[in-house]
Amino acid sequence: MKREERRQEIINLLVESRKVDLDALAERFAVSKMTIHRDLDDLEATGVLRKVRGGATIDASTQFESDFRFRQMQDADVKRVIGHAAIDLVEPGMTVLINDGSMAAVIGEMLLERRPLTIVTNNVAIMERVKGESGIKLITLGGVYSPKFNAYLGIMTEEALSRLRADIAFVSTPAASGRYAYHMDEDIVRTKRAMMKSSRQACLLINSRRFGHTALHVLGDLSEFSTIISDKPLPEDVLAELAHADTTIKIARWEEDN
Repeated sequence: MKREERRQEIINLLVESRKVDLDALAERFAVSKMTIHRDLDDLEATGVLRKVRGGATIDASTQFESDFRFRQMQDADVKRVIGHAAIDLVEPGMTVLINDGSMAAVIGEMLLERRPLTIVTNNVAIMERVKGESGIKLITLGGVYSPKFNAYLGIMTEEALSRLRADIAFVSTPAASGRYAYHMDEDIVRTKRAMMKSSRQACLLINSRRFGHTALHVLGDLSEFSTIISDKPLPEDVLAELAHADTTIKIARWEEDN
């Protein structure tokens, strides 16, 4: 098996199980552990995985978020129910901001049910899905393209956002703990915050599995969001922090996905 084929198979295994074992990979591909180490080093350098003791994982850490290609294949049912709850906040004629991320990509598809709309996004998956759709005015945010996040980021993106005003911004986060939402990437944080600033209201979308975790950068205080949508009730410590905040908590109902 050629090197590139082996590395693609490692990626396929990560999609299936989220974690791979160094010894098992060496045995599976009949190569040395050092060869597998080099494979994992190179894949880590491209942002595809995170090396851990004895192998590698695509699970997030305080400084690592898995590649968009992995995330779009995970927790599809959770993304759909949160998406259904999110589009309930959208009415025809609105201008909607949507950030990067695989959950946001699902919402981009669902927003077609609320047309006519103006959709503003840096998310390439959404751009590809809604471009050319009748009843949709698509405003794409340029900048530096990030393959890992499948989105445009940077100064140009933030400058464009500063000149726009939307009715609502949908912002996702990979980690939240106590009163704060977090993200691993500084550029992503700046873009998300620019979206929050450029909208009349900001809605935080978060998979319940992401509570109780932190990341390198603070995205914002949870009270900065007008609405928080998750698939399960929020932890007690989070609810306590939001007790006096003017934030609506919305728990997506699973039957909405039927």
